[in-house]
Amino acid sequence: MRKWILSSLAVLPLLLSFSHAEQNWSVAPPPLNGFPSEDSSTGSYLGVDISDVTTERLSALKLKEEKGVEVTMVDQDAPAGKAGIKEHDVILSMNGTAIESQVQLKRMIRETPPGRVVTFDISRDGQPLAIKVQLSDRRKQYAWGPKMKDFHVEIPPIPNLDIEVPQINVMVVRSSARSGLMVENITAQLGEFFGVKNGNGVLVRSVEKGSRGEKAGFRAGDVIVKINDQPVHDTSDFTEVMHSRESGAVSVAVIREKKEQKLNLELPPHKESGYLIDEESMDEPLFDAEDEMKMSQAEDEIAELQPEMELVSEQSEQATEAEDAVRQAVCEAQQEAQGQQEVQGQVQEQQTEQLKELQDQMKAQSDALRSQIDQKLQQQDLLSQKHQRMTREQRRMKREQEKMMKDLDRLRQQTPKGGFDI
Repeated sequence: MRKWILSSLAVLPLLLSFSHAEQNWSVAPPPLNGFPSEDSSTGSYLGVDISDVTTERLSALKLKEEKGVEVTMVDQDAPAGKAGIKEHDVILSMNGTAIESQVQLKRMIRETPPGRVVTFDISRDGQPLAIKVQLSDRRKQYAWGPKMKDFHVEIPPIPNLDIEVPQINVMVVRSSARSGLMVENITAQLGEFFGVKNGNGVLVRSVEKGSRGEKAGFRAGDVIVKINDQPVHDTSDFTEVMHSRESGAVSVAVIREKKEQKLNLELPPHKESGYLIDEESMDEPLFDAEDEMKMSQAEDEIAELQPEMELVSEQSEQATEAEDAVRQAVCEAQQEAQGQQEVQGQVQEQQTEQLKELQDQMKAQSDALRSQIDQKLQQQDLLSQKHQRMTREQRRMKREQEKMMKDLDRLRQQTPKGGFDI
């Protein structure tokens, strides 16, 4: 019962503030992925994600000095994308006003009326460029779903709870002055996360610097499950076991990184704790019977509001899912475009390689044909030379034959007709 009262008191200020709020809450949609704004519901909309220009980006952006803001993402369906602004453009000025930071540009966009045409001076790959953009209405840009204006969460009137809330700060924790440990209960879900079954144990929320707990090796995030082999299920067990020990060392079993280990904690006598209020005083009742009755009434009011609160949570989850879907769609589109560019690049590389191979083959064939022609020409030259030699030889033989015929005729003329003397 005491745990319920403490939990109710912790939530009660929030519920009381609801009673002074409007009864119809309009749930504004989340900002689109990559296009943050200080005011996601009003003002003009450009459709870019930006970051300040740093020294490390000067070389890549081909800038000489740190000025302007870099465009890191562009919504192609927004005014920026339609006007031709691209990723890694650097916006240097807006309507002649120099841009020094992304905060300044966001403020200027937000303060400019929707529908107005503005001029951006841009540096793209080091080249100056001027682009005019007509800003759109952020509310129309974010009008996702059937009718965003009809998306309301009806909160019923909350009766005026006449409860005098004590001016105290209540935390469901235990703080031990003797050990310097501040512990709190854990749920079954947290227990599963820390490696503790059924949420049995207490979570070390903080360790006082220079305390005996720090000297013993305790860390924030440890889960205490046993003290001197006695199971510790919650903070009440922790307080009871620590109070029962007058002084001396105690063996504390903790779960750290889902593994159990033991630490030795040295406890001083109660009178040496150094605190006027001992830790055991926390177990005294915080409220009387009248306060408990009022807390019970508050719990009933909380129970009535639970369905509406769950509906708000569900609508918030749906909005988050819609945002994640938009983010995923943008990422998939970018990946698909990048993939197509890579495929086109690969096809062009393959075609270039094939053309180069074909050129190499044609060159090889041309070289082989030229070699054959050279060989034929050489053979032809040899035959021509041989024919010339034979022609000269024939002419020489013909001249000799003619000479022999002349000599023969001369001999015939010199021979007497009567024949020889002897």
